Amino acid sequence: MNEEGVHLSNRVEIVVYGAENKCASCVHLPSAIETKEWLEAALQRKYPEKKIFIRYVDIEKEIDEKDKFFAEAILNDEYFYPLVVLNDEVVTEGNPRLKEIYAKVEQIS
Repeated sequence: MNEEGVHLSNRVEIVVYGAENKCASCVHLPSAIETKEWLEAALQRKYPEKKIFIRYVDIEKEIDEKDKFFAEAILNDEYFYPLVVLNDEVVTEGNPRLKEIYAKVEQIS
């Protein structure tokens, strides 16, 4: 258990990687920051009792060491953004699929 009283094995941390500018194939989709906000609202509605931590990482700005792997992978065209990573595992990229994200959240808790 951590200092917030959350069992670490049940901790759900979602990171949305992206950039202010949309990728060429994503022009008709929400931006990465809009995706983060949309996911946050959807997950809070569906799982009000769970501690789900969601953060956004702009791959075109200064990046913490822990976020470099996925940011560099996007910049090297290995993934599309927005890239949604749940507890260090890629869940979806490009147009996020809420069903897949819900399924991963439910597997953890």
